[in-house]
Amino acid sequence: MIIKGINFPSLAPLVSLPERNSQNVCELLLSAACKDQDKEYVGFATLPNQVHRKSVKKGFDFTLMVAGESGLGKSTLVNSLFLTDLYKDRKLLNAEERITQTVEITKHTVDIEEKGVKLKLTIVDTPGFGDAVNNTECWKSVADYIDQQFEQYFRDESGLNRKNIQDNRVHCCLYFISPFGHGLRPLDVEFMKALHEKVNIVPVLAKADTLTPTEVKRKKIKIREEIEQYGIKIYQFPDCDSDEDEDFKQQDQELKDCIPFAVIGSNTVVEAKGKRVRGRLYPWGIVEVENPAHCDFVKLRNMLVRTHMQDLKDVTRETHYENYRAHCIQSMTRMVVKERNRNKLTRESGTDFPIPMVPGATDTETEKLIREKDEELKEAVLHKTEHNRDENPINVLR
Repeated sequence: MIIKGINFPSLAPLVSLPERNSQNVCELLLSAACKDQDKEYVGFATLPNQVHRKSVKKGFDFTLMVAGESGLGKSTLVNSLFLTDLYKDRKLLNAEERITQTVEITKHTVDIEEKGVKLKLTIVDTPGFGDAVNNTECWKSVADYIDQQFEQYFRDESGLNRKNIQDNRVHCCLYFISPFGHGLRPLDVEFMKALHEKVNIVPVLAKADTLTPTEVKRKKIKIREEIEQYGIKIYQFPDCDSDEDEDFKQQDQELKDCIPFAVIGSNTVVEAKGKRVRGRLYPWGIVEVENPAHCDFVKLRNMLVRTHMQDLKDVTRETHYENYRAHCIQSMTRMVVKERNRNKLTRESGTDFPIPMVPGATDTETEKLIREKDEELKEAVLHKTEHNRDENPINVLR
């Protein structure tokens, strides 16, 4: 400042000096605290973020099977669950063609992306199931398909190249129960008993809009009693941990009480109370698909996609596939012991020819699998030997 021609330096730096000193002291203290934390911080707390980034980059896969007689709304429900049209080229059969139709297995695969997360969804349908006059063992082709996927995964897992193994194992089976009846039919019982050791079965009460709320409640109780009576092992929701919040525990209990899920499917958008919703329009009113007061569609979707999809895959891998794998290994071990004993008897008898097989005995799939793996190993060793011989001919001659 200037006073009577005298020049004075500005006082602003002197006024702000205490503030600046205090700010510098805070920064130094914060920096020292961060350094102390860095000394105690290892860094493995970021592992979940690393797994998350890798999983999102790789993508996810899920295989869902739908089973039940025709006309129960399986295709409509699947389209409603995943907001897609998987049955564009489907041909509807008339009554005569349905009578002669056999059970088929069809696969529909679609890639879905939501908020940067990719999901490869495979829907396995069973057209023709339960439509014939004689439905004896009509579930056998379904069981064979599930076993084939286990076998293919076992082959890939036991092979030489295990980098890109495709997981086509069935993770969940939605079994549709007809609403027209007094509970489970004999076909329903036999199907679920034949498959409950191979796949996660989630029973679904189809076309719930044909029943009153009282009838739905009574039919659910009846079906649960019959499932327990016949010893059918459906998918069991995992128990909540003690540290879970009360809202999650209540939601989990509601899902358990909803078995079987009473569902309604619709791909039609209708107007209800000034809002456009997916539902069905009747002369007496509108049935909303995503209204919890009308059906259990939202709860089923939340269970399949938002809360229990990974658990369904874990149970498939850790329980159903492990049971199949253990059975295969036991069969392979028995066959190896049997072959060893046969060779021992051959050497002791002094004969150069092998003991003939028992007439009428047939090789199992496991024995064929072992022979194929042996051939693969022999070819790999032979190829490696020839390769070494070509590279080092001098060493071979020596």
